[in-house]
Amino acid sequence: MTRLPSLFVSHGAPTYAIEPGEAGRQLARLGQSIARPRAVLVMSPHWITRGLAVTAAAAPTTIHDFGGFPRELYRLQYPTPGHPALARQAADLLEAAGHRVALDDRRGLDHGAWVPLMHLFPDADVPAFQLSMPADLDGPSAWRLGAALAPLAADDVLIVGSGSLTHNLYELRDGDDAVEPYAVEFVEWMRDAAVSLDRERLVHAIERAPHGRRAHPTPDHFLPLPFAAGAAATDALVEVLPGGIRYGVLSMESYRFG
Repeated sequence: MTRLPSLFVSHGAPTYAIEPGEAGRQLARLGQSIARPRAVLVMSPHWITRGLAVTAAAAPTTIHDFGGFPRELYRLQYPTPGHPALARQAADLLEAAGHRVALDDRRGLDHGAWVPLMHLFPDADVPAFQLSMPADLDGPSAWRLGAALAPLAADDVLIVGSGSLTHNLYELRDGDDAVEPYAVEFVEWMRDAAVSLDRERLVHAIERAPHGRRAHPTPDHFLPLPFAAGAAATDALVEVLPGGIRYGVLSMESYRFG
């Protein structure tokens, strides 16, 4: 049985939509090289709920959930269709794993979803829907959510965890090319854990990786990584999609599992 890979993508700041850099080029290449999905399911830290929810809108809107950025960002639209039937299928898989799931037929796609999708599928012709991030999510439960949804990958659904490999916004330096050594150390440790699909290291990285809590003062942008890894086959080959480090501390590195 063939199956699509799962992805962890670093979506960075909203300006990534108009300043793709190396990370955007890597996603564009990947979108051209993988088999065309029936749909994409994205978990993003920009939709956090008490329980689990899945978007089921037939025509999801483009949500501009940010402020203080260039005007051109607010004019961007990503008019890809949704896929209510596959949203229901995802909810069924999660309910079979013991979760209660709400279907939301009004919510659109937040920038954690549509920004990387603009680079992966620029024609907005691959249906997309989102899984919310539960407020009490941690590394082990993120992995289990990915594993519960793994059957979708064999049904031509691309599972994407969209976050950021590092995400300390307090230390961003605009226009400064100098990279903080701690960010490099954390990225190198994470790359080794991801490439080896080391479950224990991936789900406990913030506690165990060098500078883990400095790289992620809050875990929300990290948790899409164990989610995507949990959705992968246990023998999946892992490809590193380099994206460099922007603003001194913000890693744009992504991973393809499978």
